[in-house]
Amino acid sequence: MNQFEFNRIFLIVMDSVGIGEAPDAAEFGDMGADTLGHIAEEMNGLKMPVMDSLGLTKIKSYQGGQDVERPLGSYGVMQEKSVGKDTMTGHWEIMGLFIDAPFRTFPDGFPPELIQEIESRTGRKVVANKPASGTEILVEYGDHHVKTGDLIVYTSADSVLQIAAHEDIISPEELYEICEMARELTLDEKYMVGRVIARPFTGKDGEWERTPNRHDYALKPFGRTVMNELKDAGLDSVAIGKISDIYDGEGITKSLRTQDNMDGMDKLSQSVDMTFTGLSFLNLVDFDAKYGHRRDPIGYGKALEAYDQRLPEVLDKLKDNDLLLITADHGNDPVHSGTDHTREFVPLIAYSKKLDHSVNLGTRMTFADIGATVADNFNVKMPDYGTSFLYDLLKEKSK
Repeated sequence: MNQFEFNRIFLIVMDSVGIGEAPDAAEFGDMGADTLGHIAEEMNGLKMPVMDSLGLTKIKSYQGGQDVERPLGSYGVMQEKSVGKDTMTGHWEIMGLFIDAPFRTFPDGFPPELIQEIESRTGRKVVANKPASGTEILVEYGDHHVKTGDLIVYTSADSVLQIAAHEDIISPEELYEICEMARELTLDEKYMVGRVIARPFTGKDGEWERTPNRHDYALKPFGRTVMNELKDAGLDSVAIGKISDIYDGEGITKSLRTQDNMDGMDKLSQSVDMTFTGLSFLNLVDFDAKYGHRRDPIGYGKALEAYDQRLPEVLDKLKDNDLLLITADHGNDPVHSGTDHTREFVPLIAYSKKLDHSVNLGTRMTFADIGATVADNFNVKMPDYGTSFLYDLLKEKSK
């Protein structure tokens, strides 16, 4: 007899794939936001037949979506409870935390005193100091950096301080040391930066290319997450993509880095082949970083279709006692004003081969319901926030 209802839970976060404005969207300036719906319209029809078969069109009608009478999975929507709409807030809530004060963002660049301190400690000048995309900032300042060795410091709509440097000018190891110093400085409450990110790049004569040597320095979660409980109980918590960075390694037993969405799906497939008991947690960052912030709905749509095409190999390899959960952490509507995240509902899909029925999981009032369900399944301490839907998934089976 199995100790747990599901021996392994695989969790995919489709970074920024929101499905329509949340009830409090107006408070965030996000009325009318609909990431998935607007992408589908811009694509003149979005093709995601596998997600549709799992229940996506039961919770979100979109152009090109295929209505399925009896989906393979259970389905619902989730509303964010925390006060924020950034990556860390969404992910931390998924694992059972509630964030009542948003991380700071810097739409006008970082305060002069912080920049001066970075310059003083590194002996290097800082250039840029403004919100920008990671590719555009290199076009503007790459040549200058190579000639002078000045640090390219920039931010985004997220609570991040990013430092870009050419690997031939500043080695990744030196850049990491600089970012660790910046992380220490920005722990001060007057800054409260969510992440400091090292952004190494290569190339010459304006042909710049960011390398896979990116490294994130995040704040530690301010409380214990469900992953901490899993690890302390001797269970596995496998982090894929930027998950380990988002939680600053807390509760992680194994970390697999990725280069892009397709590499993420490769690593997820590899984790299905592993022997473990616990959680495998994947973030697919390209949707947000490459297409949402850059307001590229066509690129976003093609990335969604490519992801959907990769799902069958994962579904086929799942064992009977595996559970697959699919969700998102916020929205990033590529046709919305600005380049910011958008406050939206996110999808909730649950699939297991052992379940031959589909359940409408309704509207969940916090992302933490996922963490509560994981904790409930593995008999570890429940988070302070969230309500498990494990029984809802299983109740038809018990009839």
